[in-house]
Order: sequence, then structure tokens, then C-alpha cells
Amino acid sequence: MSAFRFEGCAIVSADGMLADAAGVQPPGLLIEADQRFFESRLDAADLIVHGRNSIESQRNSPLRKRITATRTIAGVEPDPRNPNGVLWNPQTAPFDQAARDLGVEAGTVAVIGGTAIFDLFLDRYAAFWLSAAPQMRLPGGVPVFSGVPASTPAAILARHGLVEAETRLLDPAREVRVSKWIRA
Repeated sequence: MSAFRFEGCAIVSADGMLADAAGVQPPGLLIEADQRFFESRLDAADLIVHGRNSIESQRNSPLRKRITATRTIAGVEPDPRNPNGVLWNPQTAPFDQAARDLGVEAGTVAVIGGTAIFDLFLDRYAAFWLSAAPQMRLPGGVPVFSGVPASTPAAILARHGLVEAETRLLDPAREVRVSKWIRA
């Protein structure tokens, strides 16, 4: 049994996209209530993991321990731009090694994207917080999981053993909801 609890956290468009075709998260997905929710999830985590193109920029961001996944290094290396971070190649080094290099042996790991990183942990999530902005579509955009749009994000989470446990309305005017998916 892992000493880590993995929790994914993402907001997607109605068609399951994290960003537009240029890889940019449009203003329509930057919803204040969801940003507050996202920040609270990150504040509750012991460690953040994301790809090199994913970022988060809240007031506590510089304080958070983080692992940035990249294929440009051989294994695990200190992040030259972040004293609280390491660079990690998931193809050549185990996750636990990257966490240990940051002094983290156990706890909650917030996985915040992009697509390949969300996919990497599909069978390890204890929970996945999926926010949806149903009024926005991003055809040809960057999907939350590699199987989108052929499958919905919900169908992919279900195929990997997660079930929807609760839903909260975050922004009534935009109909933005967050659903918590948990391991069945």
C-alpha cells in the first residue's frame, strides 16, 4: 500500500478540454469560485505534481513542494528555478524517489495536469476533483485525459475504478460544478 494519497484536480470545458488548441487555458475556464476551490485543494496537499506546461499561481505557490514531470532529464534532479521542487522523468525514475528527494515520505499528492500527467495516475487516484464549465466548448483543445473526446472524462474515471461521490455548485451563473470521484 502506498504512503501517498493521490488526488487529481482539473477544470474542463463541456467537451472535456483543459485548454484551447494552442494549449492556453482561456479566461472562460478561469472561474473565481473554482480558483478558490483549486487553491484550497492545493493548500491541503503535501506535494504538487504536474507537467512542465502546467502551472498554478496562488499566493502560497512558492511555498509548495512540487514535482515537475519532464522527459528532458535522466531521472530526478533539483529544479534549478524552484528551491522547493524537483524535476522528474516518470519513464526512468519511480515517483517515490522524486518525493523522497523533496523530503516527502507520505501524504496527499495533488496532481494538476496536463493530459499525460493526469493519465499517469489514473489507476492511483484516491480522489479526482473534476470541475466542469458546461457553457464553454474548446473543439480541438487539450483534453484532460488522452481518451477525450471519444470518451467523456466521467467515463474514463469510471473505467479506472472511480465513482462519483458528490457534486457541488461553484458558480450558479455559469453552472460550474465540481464533482468528487473516489476509488470504488
